[in-house]
Amino acid sequence: MSHRLAEWCSNGPILEEDLAITNFALDLIGRAQGFYRYAAELEGKGRTEDDLAYKRNERQYFNNLLAELPNGNFATTMARQLCLSAFEYYFYTALQNSKDETFAALAAKTVKEVRYHMTHAADWVVRLGDGTTESHDKMQEALNDLWMFTGDLFEMDETDRAMAEQGIGVDIEALQPQWTEYISGVIKKATLQMPEAEHMQTGSRQGIHTEYLGHMLGEMQYLQRAYPDAKW
Repeated sequence: MSHRLAEWCSNGPILEEDLAITNFALDLIGRAQGFYRYAAELEGKGRTEDDLAYKRNERQYFNNLLAELPNGNFATTMARQLCLSAFEYYFYTALQNSKDETFAALAAKTVKEVRYHMTHAADWVVRLGDGTTESHDKMQEALNDLWMFTGDLFEMDETDRAMAEQGIGVDIEALQPQWTEYISGVIKKATLQMPEAEHMQTGSRQGIHTEYLGHMLGEMQYLQRAYPDAKW
């Protein structure tokens, strides 16, 4: 998600928003660095956070599908950010209670950032949805197009369930009612219609992704692949 938002750098609709989106990207890359560093430490094989982030293949990634989708227009980016940040807010709020002290500490730091990301995106969804006819239509179209990917946020595999049962992770499925209530409230305030999806696109927990992830990894991983032993 950080790399997707970084694509907005110098392309934002206004200077303040250009800076805001760039700061979101920095928050997200910092968060990922913290979790990857801890994962590498637990693995104990001498790998670093950069190894985990930049030296895996497409099927070895398990990120939510929403995060890899193209930015589209500004309405698309804000709708996507609202859906993701609202999920992250409830997820990290719950993760603060993890029995793993590192998880709990990372979650406590993250909640403060995510709360702002969520509020910022919600403000834009309302502003555009309750704005001009054109902005209203673009925001509705963005929500309609993205909605089929929101079910993937709440999918759990055996590892997720085991971590939740042990009090280390989060019962992600249990977060869906809170998320839906919040999102529907924002959509109503924005004078938009709640999207409907007969089929949800899922599969990220099995390493199944959209066509866009492979292309993005080609850009993300170029430097590490070209100079695998580089230090900076």
